[in-house]
Amino acid sequence: MTDVSTPPAAARRDAEATKAAILKAARHLLARHAHTDITLKDVAERAGVSPPLILKYFGNKNTLFAGVMSFDADAQDLLDAPVAELGAHMVRHILSSQRERGVDPLARIVFAPLHGEHGDVLRVNFRTQVVDRLADRLTGPDAALRAELAVGTLVGLGVMYGIARGESLRASPIDDVVRRYGPAVQAQLTP
Repeated sequence: MTDVSTPPAAARRDAEATKAAILKAARHLLARHAHTDITLKDVAERAGVSPPLILKYFGNKNTLFAGVMSFDADAQDLLDAPVAELGAHMVRHILSSQRERGVDPLARIVFAPLHGEHGDVLRVNFRTQVVDRLADRLTGPDAALRAELAVGTLVGLGVMYGIARGESLRASPIDDVVRRYGPAVQAQLTP
């Protein structure tokens, strides 16, 4: 008898793609609505899955949103360059994430005030997983302040691109924006 079931590697890839779609849908909703107003049904509809599938992968709404409120994976990608090249890399990453995936890796911090106590979790995660991690990589005086200024500059870029939808910014080639904006970020990273 021939086994025609899905190979385990393919099933893992499908499961990971489904989890990623669910997290993307939840991030999208969290950026537009208060945590308490979002239902698993809302997330499921946006992700194109059933609510029971969300429960299968995440267990409950709180576990799902704990993943959404984490910046850990985003920070890893954002900070994945030598410090001397980090300003340009971070600008490119913000813009590429917006254009290619429709997601800004940092902008959800802007909506923390909408989420009550969950906003506090979002703020703590943002500080520890993004700002503090960046500050730990910097040398010289005022590393924590410089990290906050650099990240604030990036959040502003993300807001102008994704939320305010600046027409000139959105129409400009990424390389042009990196050339103009990267040095402003890098100025905070290099003592």
